[in-house]
Amino acid sequence: MCGISGIIQFDRTPVQEQQVKAMMKAMKHRGPNDDGLFLENNLGLGFVRLSIIDLSMDGHQPMFSPDQRYVMVFNGEIFNYVELREELKARGHIFRTKTDTEVLLTSYIEWGEDMLHRLNGMWAIAIYDREEKTLFAARDRYGIKPFYYVLEEDRLLFASEIPCLLAVLGRKPAPDKSALFDFLVFNRTDQTGDTFFREVKKLNHGHFLKARINPAKGTGAETVVISKWYDLKNEVKEPFLSAEEFRESFCESIDLRLRSDVPVGVCLSGGLDSSSIVSTLLKDFNKKDLHTFSAVYGEGKYGDESKFINLYKDDLPNMHFIRPDEHSLLADIDSIVRAHAEPIAGTGPYAQYKVMELARENVTVTLDGQGADEMLAGYHYFFGFHFKNLLRKGRVGKLASEMTHYYMKHSAFLGILSYILFMMPAGLRARARAIENGYIDEEFYNSFATENTAIVGELYGSETLKDALINHFEFKLEHLLKWEDRNSMWFSIEARVPFLDHRLVERTISLNDDLIINDGMTKYILREAMKGRLPEPIRMRKDKIGFGTPHDEWFRTPVFQKYIKDIIYSPAFASRGLVDVKKVQDLYARHLNRNGNYGKEIWKWIHMEKWFNTFID
Repeated sequence: MCGISGIIQFDRTPVQEQQVKAMMKAMKHRGPNDDGLFLENNLGLGFVRLSIIDLSMDGHQPMFSPDQRYVMVFNGEIFNYVELREELKARGHIFRTKTDTEVLLTSYIEWGEDMLHRLNGMWAIAIYDREEKTLFAARDRYGIKPFYYVLEEDRLLFASEIPCLLAVLGRKPAPDKSALFDFLVFNRTDQTGDTFFREVKKLNHGHFLKARINPAKGTGAETVVISKWYDLKNEVKEPFLSAEEFRESFCESIDLRLRSDVPVGVCLSGGLDSSSIVSTLLKDFNKKDLHTFSAVYGEGKYGDESKFINLYKDDLPNMHFIRPDEHSLLADIDSIVRAHAEPIAGTGPYAQYKVMELARENVTVTLDGQGADEMLAGYHYFFGFHFKNLLRKGRVGKLASEMTHYYMKHSAFLGILSYILFMMPAGLRARARAIENGYIDEEFYNSFATENTAIVGELYGSETLKDALINHFEFKLEHLLKWEDRNSMWFSIEARVPFLDHRLVERTISLNDDLIINDGMTKYILREAMKGRLPEPIRMRKDKIGFGTPHDEWFRTPVFQKYIKDIIYSPAFASRGLVDVKKVQDLYARHLNRNGNYGKEIWKWIHMEKWFNTFID
């Protein structure tokens, strides 16, 4: 797990060493153990290393092929590198190291870009062919590892994190207001190749990039080609035949992700997903010395899941807890803004940030439950897609039954309200979300409301539950993976996600709906697979909190009242032209008077303004 960066000067001027070093310095937290640099004429590559597999200097990057033709920088882990190495040995290749890095480079030499389909893992890679004078860069299937770039007429910049690019941009960056619109109206980011910075783009998950280092003529845009190499809807495999078969595949995924030469722990929230990982490690791998890390807030406070986490207290001697509060959040805000470099739509990632801060004292690798909600319809609004699909199929009786089960088990209307939203025309969906928030500046809304086809068209417009799951992998999952990457790597920790083994995903996505949502319960096949293995109160949990926090109460405390008012009454905040400032102020007054809970929106205002202060102003 590392950080990579690079510069190509299309005008053939030499790359300056200090520029590559500036990019490396901006992400040293991603790789405190080692670093490396390669310069050749108008190309430069930078690398910082967090040692996970083969801690020796054999893993030093940039790594060269035996004939020195290829030079590679690589961020991530290839979990099936042992099997790939044996296959490559049978094809005549000789290995000098025990690293997955060498296996990856050799795979490219053997199979070219087709090697991507053979990899099981998470990666962002860049390989320079010194003979052909080309650069090949690629990202993993679901976007676990990041790859950002700036493409201009005379150069290409790329890096694992945005601040690396800003360090050598050479000018003040501009905000991307379309990204800010999606953030404020839909609570969504990263569903396209855009970022919050107009100049910075991201290579989308499942895509690769090719660039000619010395183009004969033309601009950078003409010499760079981006292509999609993985599309989940075309990779769906035969569904699992039983819950036991699902469990076996899940165990295989965890087994691969235990490959490490450093300690491994689990971020334990008390929910179904992280608890399934912990129980599997205990029962299938006998990991009695496992370290777990949890955020708690005190019994009765929103977001506190102690009663579920403590069900493991007799089995786990190494349970670690951290208690974030309003004082720690206020102290950490500036650091959070720098760590993420883009606004985040809630305080949940802050809880994860604190868990990673706790974990770094004991482990270098964590296993986390990301991806299960998107694969197994874990969010309540997935019921809306389920209901919509039942109506589309004319299964009115089943629809009535599922709606009844949903309400009886959850005493909630969110799934039904989501169903109504998803049945609306696309234009009305956007308007409904804007009205729901109520504080979006009208002129700002009118300028960007028609541009959001990925959310209101694709994501909200899914016709079936299966389509919705695939679209969540395509348009929604990546922002969660981005937050996890930033939180973990800020503290030099590698986060691994067993639910996102592509073999598990591709067979789960094709399951019949009733194996995903059944009688008002989500994640049906996982719950069945964990019978007798998971504490029953967790296995049959109906609520979903995730990394929830009691931010509603935090933002009513005196320490935050002054902080928030200083922001929302400031001339700078009013000058952005994004929100109706009077409505924002009225909403906060209502929040303080307990006439509603608006903590999530309040956090967006805070983080957005601090982001402007830090990166734009």
